[in-house]
Amino acid sequence: MRSVEEQLALVLAAARPLPAGAGTVADSLGRTLAVPVRAAVDIPVFDNSAMDGFAVRGADVAGASPDSPVRLRVVAEVPAGSALDPALAPGEAARIMTGAPVPTAADAIVPVEDTVDGFAGPADETVVLRAPRPGAHVRRAGEDARAGDEVVPAGIVLGPLQAGAIAASAVVEVTTARAPRVAVVSTGSELVAPGEPLGRGAIPESNGALLAALVAEAGGEVVLRTSVPDDPAALRRVLEQAGDVDAVVMSGGVSAGAYEPVKQAFGAGGGMEFASVAMQPGKPQGFGVAPGGALMFGLPGNPVSVAVSFEVFVRPALLALQGRAELHRPRIALPAAEGWRTPPGRRQYLPAAIDRSDPARWTVRPATAGGSKSHLAGALARAEAYAVVPAEVEEVGPGDLVEVWLRS
Repeated sequence: MRSVEEQLALVLAAARPLPAGAGTVADSLGRTLAVPVRAAVDIPVFDNSAMDGFAVRGADVAGASPDSPVRLRVVAEVPAGSALDPALAPGEAARIMTGAPVPTAADAIVPVEDTVDGFAGPADETVVLRAPRPGAHVRRAGEDARAGDEVVPAGIVLGPLQAGAIAASAVVEVTTARAPRVAVVSTGSELVAPGEPLGRGAIPESNGALLAALVAEAGGEVVLRTSVPDDPAALRRVLEQAGDVDAVVMSGGVSAGAYEPVKQAFGAGGGMEFASVAMQPGKPQGFGVAPGGALMFGLPGNPVSVAVSFEVFVRPALLALQGRAELHRPRIALPAAEGWRTPPGRRQYLPAAIDRSDPARWTVRPATAGGSKSHLAGALARAEAYAVVPAEVEEVGPGDLVEVWLRS
């Protein structure tokens, strides 16, 4: 059997970054930055006050204390958004609001809490009870970033926090990768649309919904979602009509049975290679590149196999097409809450649930009592992670540390 790493290397070698384009920050949310964002201005733009209080010359109030207060004459008021830069002579101060530019003559801010009566006292004076440290409560221009500094690196998804940082940088336009266009095709003569009557031998078609959601979560755009019977010719016709796509994800029809439409349509010189990979679930895998460049994935048909195969092979490829810096889920090690068996000679990817009731000691357990059986579609609703167990481990015992791929 081929290793997971060997199969993934074949996939990623074919996943070339897609063209990028420029757009506004709002229009680019959820996409991957193709070019780093550099600040157009300093952040903060100017020295400004971190507190409501009084802008002072530090030398004037160096000895201030409750036992020895210092009285200053208030000669100006500087609200946020003001362009004023009042001069301050010895013994003078300016009333200032949070976010307002600090007068050039001032070198510290005395908060209202450190004065007698704060802003409720006389408008033309203040009494300082505590000496501020040099530079106290002054947000210095550029202390977060200087104009020209990289604020958001390439390969990062543009989300709300990144959008805020970019706006603070006075940048309006960003360059992001195009979303991969993906066709999702489920194969199987037994498949019936959810809600339709089920005759003997028929099952609801669920892989299409699963894969479409996974594609969208990975930043892709589903441009075709359909199902076809176990008919290689019908499958070829559907894909010929799919148009310009970057990837095709097919489920079912890749194993060793008599009715395997993906294998029959695209194997033996048809553009795809089919291999047995040392993993459970997801042992039969198909992959290739269409003449037009689209990545062609053939996944097993059982729902858990589909979900695992997508995580291990398809998701990294879709992220690579977008130029994503990180292709894999966050991974942590957690103790097993209970023991379970593992398949001999194959790496196990077990849909898992995490017990977070003790914040200091999370634990992981199978999402279902059925273990990693690949047909247990209902158990996927309870899975929030995958427990990944090496092929050489024969059994997981309670308390054993297990590698866990977090889905969120």
